[in-house]
Amino acid sequence: MELTFLLEQLVNGLVLGGYYLLLALGLSLIFSVGGVVNLAHGAFYALGAYLSLEIGRRLGWGAGVALSPVAVGVLGILFERFLLRRFYTADPILSLLVTFGLALLAEQAIRMLWGAAPLPSSMPPGFKGNVLVGDFMFSRYRLLLLALVLVLLAGVWLLLNKTAFGRVVRAGVQRPDMVAVLGIRLQPYMTAIVVLGVASAALAGALFGPITIVHPAMGTEVMTAAFVVVVIGGLGSFWGVVLAAVLVGVVRGATIFFLPAAAEASMYVLMFLVLLLRPRGLLGERIERFE
Repeated sequence: MELTFLLEQLVNGLVLGGYYLLLALGLSLIFSVGGVVNLAHGAFYALGAYLSLEIGRRLGWGAGVALSPVAVGVLGILFERFLLRRFYTADPILSLLVTFGLALLAEQAIRMLWGAAPLPSSMPPGFKGNVLVGDFMFSRYRLLLLALVLVLLAGVWLLLNKTAFGRVVRAGVQRPDMVAVLGIRLQPYMTAIVVLGVASAALAGALFGPITIVHPAMGTEVMTAAFVVVVIGGLGSFWGVVLAAVLVGVVRGATIFFLPAAAEASMYVLMFLVLLLRPRGLLGERIERFE
């Protein structure tokens, strides 16, 4: 029974890693390409959860999950056009302060629109219940989440590695000066990266709402974990963020089994150990913009 419980916690850790990945991947891309510390990223995650609830009540769960990232992506265009664009060449502390203020504003706006009390979020009826394999029992909905995260991960990887768009983005991370010499404007690509990042955060809110608590401060609460994953993975590395998200989730799942009281602290201990050995993160690359 103990081995079965450990396996269940490890699979739960993989699902948690997928949750962190959806948040951290967009955060890392925005930081790597634009050099902007986006503390408002969690606000888009919360908006995704709330919009998914509103749309789902009228059109069903699937429509809520599909349309809420689109709506938040449109907000991302406005966010990049009228706010972030002003800070690409400015002191990073300015973007940090402005996006922090925006995050607080968004949280209060959510309280005004939906109230301060947590809202119930239900999963689709077909995915309620558990899958039982021998003594191993796992939630159908969590398995669905794991599959959807893997599909999204594959899609983002193909976009960044097998398309002309991805080649320009990767070149912009490492050698923005060379991209400029070739006459390529990074601005439209940065807009697309912001849309991709905030839409993936909104998707995380929509998908994971039924197994978390949907409340106004949910975006603020999750940002610390997202930054931990980005720091562990290393800037400029797609697979670094993926590996970090999986490690953080699995380590937390294993810690719940062996030492439940230390589960929350496990990610910070992991970050400390990684940075002690690899100051740039697990797969972090040298980025000229910052060095």
